[in-house]
Parts: sequence; C-alpha cells; structure tokens
Amino acid sequence: MRLSILGGGGFRIPLIYRALLDDPDRHRIDEIVLYDVAADRLDVIESVLAAMAESAGPAPSVPSLVRARALEEAVTGADFVFSAVRVGGLAGRIHDERVALELGVLGQETTGPGGLAYGLRTIPVAMRIAHAVRTFAPHAWVLNFTNPAGMITQAMQRVLGDRVIGICDAPESMVLRIAAATGHRGRLDADYVGLNHLGWLRGLRVDGTDVLPAVLGDDRVLGELEEGQIFGPDWLRALGCIPNEYLYYYDFTREAIAAILAAGMTRGEYLLRQQGDFYAAAQAAPGEALSLWQHAVDARQSTYMAEARAAAKPRPELPDVGGYERVALGVMSAISSDAGATMILNVRNDAAVDGLPADAVVEVASTVDAKGAHPQDVGAPAGYQLGLMQQVKAVEGMTIEAADSGSRDDAWRAFAAHPLVDSVAIARRLVVGYLG
Repeated sequence: MRLSILGGGGFRIPLIYRALLDDPDRHRIDEIVLYDVAADRLDVIESVLAAMAESAGPAPSVPSLVRARALEEAVTGADFVFSAVRVGGLAGRIHDERVALELGVLGQETTGPGGLAYGLRTIPVAMRIAHAVRTFAPHAWVLNFTNPAGMITQAMQRVLGDRVIGICDAPESMVLRIAAATGHRGRLDADYVGLNHLGWLRGLRVDGTDVLPAVLGDDRVLGELEEGQIFGPDWLRALGCIPNEYLYYYDFTREAIAAILAAGMTRGEYLLRQQGDFYAAAQAAPGEALSLWQHAVDARQSTYMAEARAAAKPRPELPDVGGYERVALGVMSAISSDAGATMILNVRNDAAVDGLPADAVVEVASTVDAKGAHPQDVGAPAGYQLGLMQQVKAVEGMTIEAADSGSRDDAWRAFAAHPLVDSVAIARRLVVGYLG
C-alpha cells in the first residue's frame, strides 16, 4: 500500500515513521510519499528518517521513501493520505496567539480566537487537498492531523464525505494513562463525548466494570495523571468526569491568559526558537539529525501546556502510550484488515450525539472497519456539556462558511459567537488584527 504524507517536513513526522518501522505488520505500507512546500525542512526530516531506517533492520522490510514535487503527484495512487500541514508556519501561529493576547483574550493555537484564525487560514488549503484527493486518489482514506482538527475534518468532508477521519491522540492517551496509573490490563471501553479539544471522559469500563468513580476518589492516581495536575482533584470530583486537557482554557480562562503573559513567550514563540535551532543544526550536520531531533522532541514534550501547571510542578512522568501516530496506525490497520477496532476519533455525527446536527464532526468512540469509522451512540451529554458543544460547533460551522465566502462580516459573526470572546467590539478588532 501507498501512504502519502502532506506536510512531510513537519517536526513530528518522524514519530509516524518510527511507529511504522516498529509495527510488526509494516509490510502493509510499501511506499511512503513525502510532500512539503518547504524543501529545506523536508531535507532535514529525510535525514532523520534515513537514520531511523538504517537502524530498523533489513532493507526489504523498510517502506521506501519517495519525494513528491507537487500535491497532485503526492496523492496520486495513494491508499492513505496523512494531512499534517501548518499553513503559515509557526510565524502564523505566533500571530494568532499575539493578536488575541494583545486584546486581553486567550491566544492559543486551537482554542478560542486563535483557533478560528488558524481555521480561516487553513480551510482553503485543506479544500484544495480534498479536491486533489477526489481527483487523483478517489479511493484513498484521508487521516487529518491538521488543526483545528474537528473544523478542518468537517470542511474536508464536504468534498470527500466519510473518507476523511480526524485524528487526535489526547482522548485515547488519557484512557491509556488512566489504565496504566490504576494497573488495569483488561478490555477498555471509554464513554467519551465531545468535539476535538473539547470533550469529557464520563466513564471507563475495564472488562465491563466502570473504574472511573474509583479513579476520581483516589488522590494518588489523580496526582499521577496530567489531568489531575491541570484541573486539580477537587474540580474533577465536582464534575464527576475527566475533561480533555484543553478544557482548561475554558474552565480557567483568566489563569491561562495570566500564565501565558507572565511567561513572556507564547508556545508558538518557544517552538519557533526550538525548532529553528533543530532544523539549522540538523541541516549543518545531517549525520546527527536523528539525535538532534530526539533531544528536541524530549524538550517539547516536557514543556507541553506548561501554562496549565504551577511553576513548581513539572509535567508528571508519563507512561509511553504513544501519540497520534499510534492512533493513525490503528485506523490504517483496522481499515486494511476490516478489524472492527474501536478508538476515539473525529467523525461525522449522524445520530451519535443527541442535540448536534448530523453533519457535525464530533469526537467519540468509533468502530473502524473496511468501510471506515462508524460513531457509537453516546446519547445525550450533560446540559452544560451539550450547551458548550453546540455553541463551539456552531462557531466552527460559521468559520467554515466565512473561509468559503471570504466575507469579513461572516468572520466577525464567528468570532463574536465564540464563548471565549466576550465582546462584539473585541470580535471586530480580532478580525482586523487577523485579516488586516
């Protein structure tokens, strides 16, 4: 099979390649096609991948790497397409963060006004990708990693339908970390409902028994979980569930803004400096690219969501449960083998979540087989959950329409409707700041 990776020069692409090399069924992918508009970054990542392949074993067992010169060439004949592009690069992310912060509202990549700005910039490119896949690889499955993942997946589904599946590792990783912290090794069934970066784990059954009440009552276990550090045990117990870590920005908005401003450097500014140093060093010394990349990855992970933790509390030591690359390989395996595996994905709602439109992309447990991902019925969320989901999902739909129309008034309405934007006047200034 042929796997095409769009955004092949991206910093996290080696995670996917390493997972493929570690996969006992790696023969499923015979060829990997890399495409990126930044040729210099792709040169560096190819050096990292070459070093990984060299240590992976006999050459016949390693998928061949091909470099495409154009989008159409990259997707032609693909069985799977990974879309992992960052339109505007990290400079665009920094702009998204700073425009919001300067107006006193949250500046974050996917949540709040920064996420809407990112979506407005990215949707036209995502639609071009979708049309290229429909023309040159109509039978391909698209796994979308591009943020804001739910919004971008929903936009692409207007062209490709259910053949686009959104990937995020946060819910699946939360479930596996809870299982590791509690020592459970049985069959896991997660009762999770939400949107991308906005969801709640309402129950976790291990061999049929819900262990979440015991987890919420155990300070030791909560202290070992990232969510316990971010939200605090008392708030988790008050909720009676465990939120996706990104709900910190909704539940503790003031604290998040204050922490980001106090740091003196946004996440985008940190990553621009760190990744810039990595790409420059690896370009100068290709033979050391793999070790340089691993060092940079370790530093990136240790500082993830630092604004959500007290300065005195480093990120907890986390079990190695894999990230979005593990979810992606799971989806590919389930589709290619017709396995009927279950995982939490961003998919078309149909009737899975009561109170949301059928065409809304939601993040729920889904069964994956040769016909794609099928959302499981999760029923009605709690009132406060559904209300927030409805509002944010409406904003995502409005943002998609604004990107399609190019109308500044459409964009203004989208920004003004977001729950993290508290003023129509501020929404208008956001539009000016982002769109000029």
